[in-house]
Amino acid sequence: MSTHLSARSGLVAMLAAVAIAAPVVTAETAAASGTKLTHAQAASKLRAAGITWTSSGHCSNRNNRRCTSFTRINSGTIKGIITFKRASRCAVTITGGTETGHASGRYSHWNGYKVDISPTGCVTRYIKHTYRYAGKRGDGAPMYKSSTGNIYARESSHWDITYK
Repeated sequence: MSTHLSARSGLVAMLAAVAIAAPVVTAETAAASGTKLTHAQAASKLRAAGITWTSSGHCSNRNNRRCTSFTRINSGTIKGIITFKRASRCAVTITGGTETGHASGRYSHWNGYKVDISPTGCVTRYIKHTYRYAGKRGDGAPMYKSSTGNIYARESSHWDITYK
């Protein structure tokens, strides 16, 4: 009996040590965390979810502003847009990824936190009826915020989505 208690005490101590050392992951940190994906990895996940994308230059070169690239996009961003598509039941077409030519900053396209999508009627209705209006961005774009902190900003030709 004492051997059993000793083993159990050791297991409890080990689990407590792991719990203290492990970082706390919340819904918001989980969305922003993850790994950097290659263009092919992200494209495969998007394709499997029925999400399409378009590029004015018909290319995926991250260093060409006319391309739509997913190189070094966060896995949380890909999960976020897939979740959005499933929840909204809208067709989703990505028009911007991690390519150069977008505004800089910590939560930028280049750093893998953003995608731009086409502003279809379905997408716009879903965003406006599901998320809380959060005021206007510095550039005047109206913003809507999800309960997990994602920001949907309506720019002139697309929805700019930030997955934090």
